[in-house]
Amino acid sequence: MPDTAAADLLFRPVTELAASVRSGELSARELVQASLDRIDALNPQLNAFVDVFGDEALAEADGVGPGDERPFAGVPIAIKNNRAVEGKRLTFAADFMGDFVAPFDHNVVRRLKAAGFIVIGTTTLPEYGIMPITETRRFGATRNPWDAERTPGGSSGGSAAAVASGMVPIAHANDGGGSTRIPAACCGLVGLKPQRGRISLAPELGSQFLVTDGVLTRTVAETAQVLDLLAGHELGDMAWAPPPSEPFAAAAGRAPGRLRVGLTTTTPLPGSPVDPVCIQAARDAGALLESLGHEVEEVEAPWQIPGMLELFTASFGPAVALQIAFAGMVAGRDPVQDDMEALSWAIWNLCKGIDSVQALAAEAQLHALARTLVTWTAQYDVVLTPSLAEAPVLLGTMDPQSADPMADFARSGAFTPYTATQNVTGSPAISLPLYARPEGDDAAGVPLGVQLIGQPAGEGALLALAAQVEEAHSWAGRRAALAG
Repeated sequence: MPDTAAADLLFRPVTELAASVRSGELSARELVQASLDRIDALNPQLNAFVDVFGDEALAEADGVGPGDERPFAGVPIAIKNNRAVEGKRLTFAADFMGDFVAPFDHNVVRRLKAAGFIVIGTTTLPEYGIMPITETRRFGATRNPWDAERTPGGSSGGSAAAVASGMVPIAHANDGGGSTRIPAACCGLVGLKPQRGRISLAPELGSQFLVTDGVLTRTVAETAQVLDLLAGHELGDMAWAPPPSEPFAAAAGRAPGRLRVGLTTTTPLPGSPVDPVCIQAARDAGALLESLGHEVEEVEAPWQIPGMLELFTASFGPAVALQIAFAGMVAGRDPVQDDMEALSWAIWNLCKGIDSVQALAAEAQLHALARTLVTWTAQYDVVLTPSLAEAPVLLGTMDPQSADPMADFARSGAFTPYTATQNVTGSPAISLPLYARPEGDDAAGVPLGVQLIGQPAGEGALLALAAQVEEAHSWAGRRAALAG
């Protein structure tokens, strides 16, 4: 297979790739080898992978033949290195985890494997998934394929860089404050945060207030198809989302009907600036929705809550601290300052200073805020916002190892103010790569995303609208500069 054909191959939709393997037009080995070749060529510059499982992936591909009825048999996929892959390193990009080898598959990994996906490697993230950038003491900086001097976002930054550059056609991600949607916006991809409880966190957790898993793709249809695979509770889950009335892929293929859309550029962080280019992108998206027959109203959102960042940290922090505590179990000792980056250490100590009453009080306040916001959004079918408040930042803009790491953490919130509220409410939200930053901009040509927020458990309707937008204003032909 010529190099150019191999490069183009990894930009085809995963359903097409699987169909080619099933028909015998393409072998699974050819497909996996093309992915490994792209990783060899591009990863030294982009640094998107923690580990690559080349020999194992090829051996698994050799076991996939024509006629394999698994829906994605032979298609390579990458897993973010904060979910267990049996027999492989699980690091959270943290020194303190050492080279711990996971003894089991996480639920999402198990389901992806059962569908025929071949796990080709694991991808980078910020230490413990804290920051919306992917720069770590352990593995270094991951770079954006559209501009190697800029971040691919975080915390699923390695997965986003891998898909945007065509090293893999799809990658796993997860989202606790925007960690799927932020890198999607930075790298020109589709990033859906599903409804809270839609995808099980088994076997480790029965529930989690903020975090849910998903994938990064190039098309809405792919996101919907893989959501059908991942959705559904596992025995022992404490809570789960109600099952959809029809498959998400079917919903994404239907016309959404005429919808009422609330357009807001109000930042949830009081006093946080928003780049006019990001505001204009949201308004342009609103005009596009109007042209498609929807009713669009520009409104002020009631989410400017004083102390919001501190309140969110009081819930997000313990989720981080739980990962650090797990690393301590692996290491067989309590952590010391040298075990981790300055920001992780600061959050660890902050959480140790929060007593049980304060933790429960913060969670209760977030529940009340969630109820207020869901009540407000109920008057619209969809809420439209910018995905980010500025362009993907230059590498080094935020430093989790600085002398004042909490200031850098606050700075990260100013970069990504629009995403975390949906983790608080639990409602689904999706970032779409509708635009590119204009000529003359410091980041000219870099993707510029918008966010659509849906109703609780309303991923089907949200995906239907996203698919309509994609058909009207397709991004399919765009390719990152470093994708070749």
